[in-house]
Amino acid sequence: MICKPMGRPLAAVSLATVALLASAVTSAQTLNAVAPTPSQVRPAVEQAYTQLMAAPQVQKLLEAVKADHERSVEDLKMLTEIEAPPFKEQKRAEAFLARMKALGLADARIDTEGNVVGVRKGSGSGPKLVISAHLDTVFPAGTDVKVKERDGKLYAPGISDDTRGLSVLLSWLKVLNDNQVKTVGDLVFVGNVGEEELGNLRGMKHLFAEHRDIDGMVGLEPVADGGVLILGTGSHRYEFNFKGPGGHSFGAFGEVPSAIHGMGRAIAKIADIQTPSDPKTTFTVGTVAGGTSVNTIAPDARMAVDIRSNQMAPLLETEKKVLAAVDQAVVEENKRWNVNTLSVSNKLIGDRPGGMTAADSVIVEAAVRSNTAFGQKTVLTGASTDANLPMSLGVPAIIIGGGGKTGGFHALTEWIDVTDGWKGAQNSLVTVLGLVGVQGVSQPLLEKRPPRAR
Repeated sequence: MICKPMGRPLAAVSLATVALLASAVTSAQTLNAVAPTPSQVRPAVEQAYTQLMAAPQVQKLLEAVKADHERSVEDLKMLTEIEAPPFKEQKRAEAFLARMKALGLADARIDTEGNVVGVRKGSGSGPKLVISAHLDTVFPAGTDVKVKERDGKLYAPGISDDTRGLSVLLSWLKVLNDNQVKTVGDLVFVGNVGEEELGNLRGMKHLFAEHRDIDGMVGLEPVADGGVLILGTGSHRYEFNFKGPGGHSFGAFGEVPSAIHGMGRAIAKIADIQTPSDPKTTFTVGTVAGGTSVNTIAPDARMAVDIRSNQMAPLLETEKKVLAAVDQAVVEENKRWNVNTLSVSNKLIGDRPGGMTAADSVIVEAAVRSNTAFGQKTVLTGASTDANLPMSLGVPAIIIGGGGKTGGFHALTEWIDVTDGWKGAQNSLVTVLGLVGVQGVSQPLLEKRPPRAR
């Protein structure tokens, strides 16, 4: 979700987008179920996690995650205090890269889109699993990102969404290397760009275009304990620009159409559009702007529209209705004054494909079984995240939590309570280990896929 500065109209779009995205992440936190949780997992999944939880080297690894917790919190503070607005993630990326290299991924690099990517090779012939967290936050340059501690909580913009995920990835890398745990499959550690605001998942789009042999993805976000995100809500966002000749509110009355009046007609038509409740499909005119003075027939007007759905077909159908409503509104405003001088143009400013990972897929059952091992009840949920992109490509993908209680997403009062946060980091790491397998302990559950064609 990226925000590219384009003057006043897009600045307003950004504020609306922040509110929408905060709502999306909050839905994941409150764990609104989108599908029934599997009542049982397949025998191979049960066997793999029984073996993992019984293995002394895995138990030692989990103790190492707990022991590394305080150091990991220092990484969290350090990274949080490096601002990372959309399109301006470079400094945080460089710091994250430096930590990855210091912890043993010597070949890690920043790719041409700005993602930090490092591959921890497996023992060979296993699947390739992306484990990721996003570098960017919704907050603009100049925001005070100093971490403040009050009442057992750490407060700072972006500290939970998604800097906690970044620090957990670094902790995993450290304990895996310190304990010389060899996975069967490859682990692709990724700190990606372009998740927030109008970023359109540019980091993930680039990653999956460049690495067509990825077999699955597990993303870390501030999802509450037990939550497994399997649904990616798709969205299209448009900016509409209405243009007319303009004129004096009295002297030119009856001769020229008003861009604002035309936009008002469009808004009224959009408001009457009917959408299905299942799959949930929504729209909103999030921002409006335009005009020059109270006594001027407006020569220009602008609005931004957000369209979302849990399935792509109704999203596209709603999009058609919105575009048709805007065009018809311009026709009617011109007809009102018997002219043809008002026009409208549109620009797609947000394109996030949607998708879903089946509840009975191996990657979901792995997370369910790991939750069971840690005494957590699973709730399958959905939102708009980095997982949208692999889901749209048919690549198995889920989003899970990295541990800790969190709140205030996308607000200046964002916070995290890291007390016992290591428990969530242990749980999500075990989910990952089951998918890629541990040499001498378990075979990978995630299947290798044929490389996607270019």
